Amino acid sequence: MYRCLFWQKYEKLGNITNYRPGASRVLECGERAGAYFVCRPYRDSFRIAGMKKADDSGGRFRFFSIFAAEYEKLIMKKLFKKYVIDALSHMALGLFCSLILGVILGQLAKIEALSFLGFIAETLSASSPLVGACIGMAIAYGMKCPLLVNISSAIVGALGYRFGGPVGAYLAVMVGVELGSLVSKRTPVDIIVTPLVTIVAGGMFAKWCCSPINDMMLQLGMLINHATTLNPFFMGVAVAVLVGCALTLPISSVAICVMLNLDGLAAGAATAGCCAQMIGFAVISFRDNGISGLISQGVGTSMLQIGNIVKKPLIWIAPTIASAVLGPVSTMLLGMTNNAIGAGMGTSGLVGPIAAYATMGGTTDSAVLMAEIIGLYFIAPAAIALAIDTGMRRAGWIRPGDMKIE
Repeated sequence: MYRCLFWQKYEKLGNITNYRPGASRVLECGERAGAYFVCRPYRDSFRIAGMKKADDSGGRFRFFSIFAAEYEKLIMKKLFKKYVIDALSHMALGLFCSLILGVILGQLAKIEALSFLGFIAETLSASSPLVGACIGMAIAYGMKCPLLVNISSAIVGALGYRFGGPVGAYLAVMVGVELGSLVSKRTPVDIIVTPLVTIVAGGMFAKWCCSPINDMMLQLGMLINHATTLNPFFMGVAVAVLVGCALTLPISSVAICVMLNLDGLAAGAATAGCCAQMIGFAVISFRDNGISGLISQGVGTSMLQIGNIVKKPLIWIAPTIASAVLGPVSTMLLGMTNNAIGAGMGTSGLVGPIAAYATMGGTTDSAVLMAEIIGLYFIAPAAIALAIDTGMRRAGWIRPGDMKIE
């Protein structure tokens, strides 16, 4: 005796009987309240195809779908998690281990005692194919691909990065690993067939398709940059809030900013929004998480709070308002700029402040710039978020333990 999919939710349908392994014809299950549930074999269990019920006027039947909507939602959630959440999150790890690390080492190499790090920073520059290779392997690892597909994805990522930048690497790897996984371990010469299919399929897609898509993303980024220059207040609010929220959500804000190639005032607003999320959550959750939580969120990631946000969305209000306030402060009052890497990182690894210093260091006095960076990216978000959080706690909207990191 077998049970259908979604059994807990649809327990009233009853047990499915008369199942024969390998059967392909429509089978019927037990009757309940005059209803006959028609089902089809689906792997090791059943998927309900429909339900028929005899009416009182002559035995005619009405057919309608029971599980179609639930089944579609399940598939869409699975695909979204695989191709958006998992892929972009691991793409960000690839970027951090290559391009972002190169930026940090480049700044350290300017110190005379650490100048020996310069050759590593040059190897990890934005023009290096190693960036695409790291993106490719990171995405393939995140998608739990077979070993040969994972190794081959480094080549695919490099090809995609060559023709289409970070967007090209992401898309080419998606195509390569999916087709490579289809043939993996299916032939006696798997060590040849799997890498060949992965690299050729991903490489051809990179050459013929990635460049136009990358151009479209860059044009969108230029539109955002230009709009922020024309309307620094409203775009400052919008960019800071959207990119800041993307940093806290289980998707990659840095991958999005790099794909769009945000720079100038837009990148500065994005940096302010990301810093507000990270510093804001670090400070307001200090009562629940102590020093370890302060450090892990302040220079790590505010994504640690996503489980608590799902349980109680009100805790997201204070950091988000801080992002909305500091976005136009960055664009209108201070005129802060940044690059695409720093825009989506916030205070994670201090990449955002370091990138801001590297971007503005040649045009702004160092002491003034350091004061602006510390005030905008650290002190202001902490003060704003803490003030809002205190009011919400006094109103009883937030209680002790709501932001406890498990």
